[in-house]
Amino acid sequence: CHDCVCVYFAVFVLSMTLPTSLLISLFLVVVVLHVSANMVDQTRHEKEKHFLTADGKEESFPSLMDPPSLDLSVVVPSYNEELRLPVMMDEAMEYLEKRQKNPSFTYEVIVVDDGSKDKTTEVAMKYTKKYGAQKVRVLTLVKNRGKGGAVRMGTLSSRGRFILMADADGATKFADIEKVEEGLESISEKPDNMAISCGSRAHLEKESVAQRSLFRTFLMFGFHFLVWFFCVRGIKDTQCGFKLFTREAALKTFSSLHVERWAFDVELLFIAQCFDIPVVEVAVNWTEIEGSKLVPFWSWLQMGRDLVFIRLRYLTGAWRLDGVHLNI
Repeated sequence: CHDCVCVYFAVFVLSMTLPTSLLISLFLVVVVLHVSANMVDQTRHEKEKHFLTADGKEESFPSLMDPPSLDLSVVVPSYNEELRLPVMMDEAMEYLEKRQKNPSFTYEVIVVDDGSKDKTTEVAMKYTKKYGAQKVRVLTLVKNRGKGGAVRMGTLSSRGRFILMADADGATKFADIEKVEEGLESISEKPDNMAISCGSRAHLEKESVAQRSLFRTFLMFGFHFLVWFFCVRGIKDTQCGFKLFTREAALKTFSSLHVERWAFDVELLFIAQCFDIPVVEVAVNWTEIEGSKLVPFWSWLQMGRDLVFIRLRYLTGAWRLDGVHLNI
């Protein structure tokens, strides 16, 4: 790729001017980036290939590579969410059931239990029993992958023409899907029918800053700067967990995704911009919900590290954007 050629040319030039010790350090950094780039196991465990029907029978999940058979898939990543998930699911199902009174609209909700230690799966299965496995399916991951890994696994199992990722805490009003749908429709040119509409909380930033401590505000703006500097430009809020993809855009981006923790949204949008997939940002309602899994200092530190690694790994060729390669 062009970036890789530039990197190797730069290394050649530097080798003519820099001390040997510094060159060795740079070489070791590149080696570490390449070796650590393949440490994430993205293959699917045999137990994760099936879901349970309302009467307890096992059926195989479909593949994102299959043609769509529904209008909308909603992917809900959930880790230890037995208390917050019912509130979100009640709101989502009420909206979706009302919308399905139009017989041309079909949907599914895929709740992804990301290796929870509580009763998240049991809580989610109550909705399967109530609405049926054609509408609510539960994917229980054998081990915790992180939010990005959970969203990826759920997306790979979806059937919809459009795929919405929505947080289990219900911080965004589910009816705001109409706003991100309008955002998607506003994109006039969709190459190969690829487009992404991102919910955004940027319009609430001034109010949230007034409520945050100086330290958390510093972390937030520092993260925004790193996102802009290393990866994604033109998107004010990369981290809102309310994003709508066309099936084609989901296949293109999620098939190339590597990051499984908090910074996965940034890599998704970075990939989208590399492939020239149009992305629109839409203001949505958002409410702070207690019980966040985000630990202010350590989670931001991890995200900052991941942002640097995302850019450097693509820049050095440790990660490549060379088409679909799903391990499912």
